[in-house]
Amino acid sequence: MSASYRPSPVSVSVHAARLEYDGAPLFDALDFALAGGRWTCLLGPSGVGKTTLLRVIAGLAPVGDDTRIVCDDGGALAGRVAWMGQQDLLFPWLSVRDNALLGDRLRGARTAADERTARAVELLRRVGLDERAHARPDALSGGQRQRVAIVRTLMEDRPVILMDEPFSGLDSITRWRLQEIAAELLRGRTVLLVTHDPREALRLGHFVHVMAGRPARLDRPLALESETPRRLDDPALLRLESELIDRLASAAAIMEPAR
Repeated sequence: MSASYRPSPVSVSVHAARLEYDGAPLFDALDFALAGGRWTCLLGPSGVGKTTLLRVIAGLAPVGDDTRIVCDDGGALAGRVAWMGQQDLLFPWLSVRDNALLGDRLRGARTAADERTARAVELLRRVGLDERAHARPDALSGGQRQRVAIVRTLMEDRPVILMDEPFSGLDSITRWRLQEIAAELLRGRTVLLVTHDPREALRLGHFVHVMAGRPARLDRPLALESETPRRLDDPALLRLESELIDRLASAAAIMEPAR
């Protein structure tokens, strides 16, 4: 299997999501859609439920009986989702290559098949880490570690990628470069990115939502049709940035009484 392999895009719809926290609904009757093969970005105040919504989609959080998660091809979403979080979670005793192949090991393979190893090495080459394939994580920078995490995510060959602030701990230049790498390597997959950075959302997203309220609601998405990753001086990005910041300010004001 080549490193350019991409599974067919899958659209995902969440219907009537309900989840309670401390006896009160975090969201109730929440509807949400992820367009197949596109990036959807989600912003909102801390504590509003963004990461929890990712967990609901991944099947990691208990939900109400009426909640349904549906794929447009009629198949189940279970087994077709990969998760990339804020922490790289690399195993310190494994090499870069073996961390990229961690999914194979967790599924019981003592050694990866030759074609899987070759794909991991090719992906590491594409993110500029082929010469560090046998290094340990403690010899890498934070940005290099996140590049390994991107490769590990791609090695799962899943059509739906859930990303929870994966670039938030990086300096601006490293973050900018990793946004470009992620946009290239995840092109054609269905991606949901949670971020606190409006520019990151507008640079990568085809649809950008703001979540606000208790119970939480999603606003009408901002839609961008141009190719990603967008330049920071892209007219569409600049045109929408002030609107997005206004929406975030309104969302924060809604949450203020609950603090």
